[in-house]
Amino acid sequence: MSSQSEQNGNEPGGHVYPAAPSHSPISKALETSYRSSAALGSDSLARANHPGIVSSERMALLVDGSNLFYAASYLGIEIDYLRLLSALTAERQLLRAYFYTGVDPHNEKQRGFLLWLSRHGYRVISKDLMQYTDGSRKANLHVEMAVDMLQLAEHCSTVTVLSGDGHLTYALDALSRRGVRIEVVSLQSMTSDALIDIADCYTDLADLQTQIRKQRRL
Repeated sequence: MSSQSEQNGNEPGGHVYPAAPSHSPISKALETSYRSSAALGSDSLARANHPGIVSSERMALLVDGSNLFYAASYLGIEIDYLRLLSALTAERQLLRAYFYTGVDPHNEKQRGFLLWLSRHGYRVISKDLMQYTDGSRKANLHVEMAVDMLQLAEHCSTVTVLSGDGHLTYALDALSRRGVRIEVVSLQSMTSDALIDIADCYTDLADLQTQIRKQRRL
């Protein structure tokens, strides 16, 4: 994955950052509707119809922050990260949720956002943005994601990756050969065909936008 800063100086993702209370556990009362069984598996549909059912399936979630930003910008939505976590977990046992992003060490607003994520169920993996001759700033975190995937494979049966980056295909293929179920969630128009092909289950992020977008307060 590659994370690139925006001209406005926001987090690579340019997100509107939520207020960061000192401590607030993930709400377990979020009501989430799910796609058809083709989206996140037939078991997920059963759990959506019977929200009291908690699966024994252990899963891990890896979020490509930069890829999610560009997808959200394309869809014209602001992501609610608690709803995102709830929707992709789908009542399964979440072992770990990672969020990967490039950071500007001088951007206090971004630091506040990442601190908020770390207090709301995500383990943030970051790397300082590097300046390139064309004026862009990027941070590649492919290696970090691949290493975490392989380590997680020993502890969970499903790995869900929110990214469309084809550089992750080989690492995901290695997980698949170990018997790990691979789920890929991303905007289809921004996703490598190889990544879609390697997945046991692929979900277009556009089909989940009503479940993961931030809802306006009345």
